Amino acid sequence: MDNGSNGNGGARLTTAQALVRYLQAQYSELDGVRQRLIPAMFGIFGHGNVAGLGQALYELGDGLSYMQPCNEQSMVHTAVGYAKATRRRSTLACTSSIGPGAANMVTGAALATINRLPVLLLPSDYYATRHQGPVLQQLEHPVSFDVSVNDCFRPVSRFFDRISRPEQLLESLPEAMRVLTDPEETGAVTISLPQDVQSHSYSFPEHFFDECTWRIERRRPDPVAVGSALELLASARRPLIIAGGGVHYSEAWNELQAFAERFGIPVGETFGGKGAMRTASRLAIGGLGVTGRPSAAAVARDADLVLCVGTRLTDFATGSRSLFQHPDVRFISLNVSGKDAHKLGALAIVADAKRGLEALAEGAGELGIRRDESYLAEVEALGASFQARLQREVFPVVTGEAMTQSQLIGILNSSAAPGDTVVAAAGSPPGDLLQLWDATEGRNVHLEFGFSCMGYEIPAGLGVRLAQPDGEVYVLIGDGTYLMNPTELKTAVQEGLKITVVVAENHGYQCIRRLQLNSHGHSFGNEFRRRQQSTGRLDGEFVSVDFAKNAESFGARAWSVRTPDELATALAEARAERRPCVITVAVQEYAFAPASEVWWDVAPAEVSADAETRARRAQYEASRAALQRYYGPARGSTTRTESVADRG
Repeated sequence: MDNGSNGNGGARLTTAQALVRYLQAQYSELDGVRQRLIPAMFGIFGHGNVAGLGQALYELGDGLSYMQPCNEQSMVHTAVGYAKATRRRSTLACTSSIGPGAANMVTGAALATINRLPVLLLPSDYYATRHQGPVLQQLEHPVSFDVSVNDCFRPVSRFFDRISRPEQLLESLPEAMRVLTDPEETGAVTISLPQDVQSHSYSFPEHFFDECTWRIERRRPDPVAVGSALELLASARRPLIIAGGGVHYSEAWNELQAFAERFGIPVGETFGGKGAMRTASRLAIGGLGVTGRPSAAAVARDADLVLCVGTRLTDFATGSRSLFQHPDVRFISLNVSGKDAHKLGALAIVADAKRGLEALAEGAGELGIRRDESYLAEVEALGASFQARLQREVFPVVTGEAMTQSQLIGILNSSAAPGDTVVAAAGSPPGDLLQLWDATEGRNVHLEFGFSCMGYEIPAGLGVRLAQPDGEVYVLIGDGTYLMNPTELKTAVQEGLKITVVVAENHGYQCIRRLQLNSHGHSFGNEFRRRQQSTGRLDGEFVSVDFAKNAESFGARAWSVRTPDELATALAEARAERRPCVITVAVQEYAFAPASEVWWDVAPAEVSADAETRARRAQYEASRAALQRYYGPARGSTTRTESVADRG
């Protein structure tokens, strides 16, 4: 179909061809470092995109590498893993056909947007012309003819557009690139492409395809906000820093460590901020929150000032707003997002983490703020006590007993070398890594716990490998996650992407079973057991799965191990391999890392005929009344906090 010409004698291209050509000319730049914004595209072709984007990639996509995944959700996860590993400087595009292919990407879109990670999604859509009547896989809404499955992307995208004419790309694509490279707004960007419009043509201006560089801004802090923050810092006696993912994306590691060391402020890390303190220090108190270290929780509990750097302050970090118990605790939040900066009634500094920390350090130095050595000695003693506990109770292996997951992590951490990265997302591995992984000396960690999406890990490992040619990429998962999404091992073999998947086999979703026992006192539906005729429930023997043979069927090299020595040997052999590897480790089902001693708001049933459930509800209500607080907006020089009981 001829959609006309703008009369400028430009490049006559289809919508899909113009999109492919445009993407090859887009670059990002931060601090003078320039790189391709979207160097590759993942795609699974169907009738919705094979004649459009498929044809365009074949004819014009030499500078836009095409990769073939096994699942549409997985390709989004790979793009997100790549974006996180490049610290949001670069991402990948993902194309799907109409209907189920598009719908499969919605989960990945939600993950990207919740984690503030850029990804470009190009789902195909119904015929815009409607000459054909309802087409295969089209949703027929009874009221709105223009609604399609792709409208599901709207609430989980930071930018959404449906292209009904080729020339709409002239406005849509630059806006998409702007959002992808905006530290505050970034997330999933979705451009819905009706399958007929992909093949429609238009005479695009040649300059539309000129190279374009999108500079990533480092926003500087407002001096007034910095001055107010310094007043709070000068009066604090027990300050604490919470480091979030924004420290990594800003590359503010040196500024964070220098600020903490100079002014004597301990640093706790969120899932996204894990590894923000890159050098061993007595001020690095480790993972903070519901699955963090109890020693870190003890510091946070008595903090009178909390400086939050680049964190969204979700319930895992704040203990569902129960962690900070000092009666006059105050908050300062340094964040590129105004929304995040104002959480917990914080004094907001809306700025880049690196620039904000530089300004705070300069001002604190001028004020003569000094370290309190007695406070630091107390913090150091708490950390040393926890480390001694780990060496005494957690890491030693008992002869004749299966390893625990904590011991597995200890062995993996000891085997890791500078430049290696471990990836985790769902179940107990992210929490255990937050508490136990030593991310100093270049041992990187990549935790996705904003969406905590099972099935993310193996695809994301491929994304990390694409961004990180050197070092090992370890993917730590449970057997439940492996069963949900192992198929991208095929993609790893196909593309020659070496990852090592470590599967902790504990026969089910054991961390949720533990939560289940705590919340209503009974185990139900969380273990991989056979159905038992006598009960009619899934409470028989464990189901046996040979994960090693399954991995080998994809072309990976595989090991099944039970002892620490076998695991260490397998890790050493895997490091020497060039193909993907899978190591299955038998671990104890009911052994967990030390409790964080941080409360989490998971409400048991309010009414129940079961005595166990009633008891847990009563305990929950008592804890909530005693611990959960409202950290109101700061007014003047005081900030009042209230407990649930205060609010009635």
